Amino acid sequence: MVKSVSRALDIIAILGTKQQGLGVTEIANQMDINKSSVYRILSTLVQYGYVEQNQETDRYKLGYKFLEISSKLLESIDLRTEARPFLKELEEETTEVIHLVVYDQGEVVYIEKLEGNQLLRMHSKVGKRAPMHCTSVGKAILAHLPIQVVLNILDQKGMPVHTDKTITNQEEFLQELSKVREVGFALDLEENESGITCIAVPIFDHLGNIIAAISISGPTIRMTDERLEQLSQRMIQIGKQISARLGYENKIN
Repeated sequence: MVKSVSRALDIIAILGTKQQGLGVTEIANQMDINKSSVYRILSTLVQYGYVEQNQETDRYKLGYKFLEISSKLLESIDLRTEARPFLKELEEETTEVIHLVVYDQGEVVYIEKLEGNQLLRMHSKVGKRAPMHCTSVGKAILAHLPIQVVLNILDQKGMPVHTDKTITNQEEFLQELSKVREVGFALDLEENESGITCIAVPIFDHLGNIIAAISISGPTIRMTDERLEQLSQRMIQIGKQISARLGYENKIN
């Protein structure tokens, strides 16, 4: 390693933990190096905008250069690219169909589909739209949208019957969304296609907005209650990992 670069990064990490900033002596004590070395590094970081000094207190804090860089990074993040390795993991682990969808104008749009190793015929395909009220991905997204947005979607799109298990009562459906928020995942128990059960989790962006969902779909005969319970924890974990890749830092319940 280049020692001066390593020390500069250590200083940046230390400053990142103190919103009110730190003085040269405080930083030197935490790093166990002399104050003159700390001062020289800080002066260089200040010159390039990565650190700022408060002229009244002489304390140093992170500069806006980091915000500029992080904004560019977040803008360059592609959801499909970031999610695909995790979707592939799920496909290999489960051998079932894996979906990635985004929310658009009161519906979900499939932007990625991995077929798995099992023979399963589904209506879904990349680019196709699907309703939200009877799909696990739709529920996962609706559960984290403002209630008025949810009500507007239900009013505009309705709750048409897709199978004899589709939830068509608005009050019952809102209770279902409350449960989704509580447990962290959503289920489609043959509500969209007969014989097919799905489990989904939400994906959040760097601002904490719900933007997508991922799901595992399989025949109900394989997607037993026991298996869904096992898959739920893995799905929640994957959802957090993808959200983290998009810059989301808060804990997903």
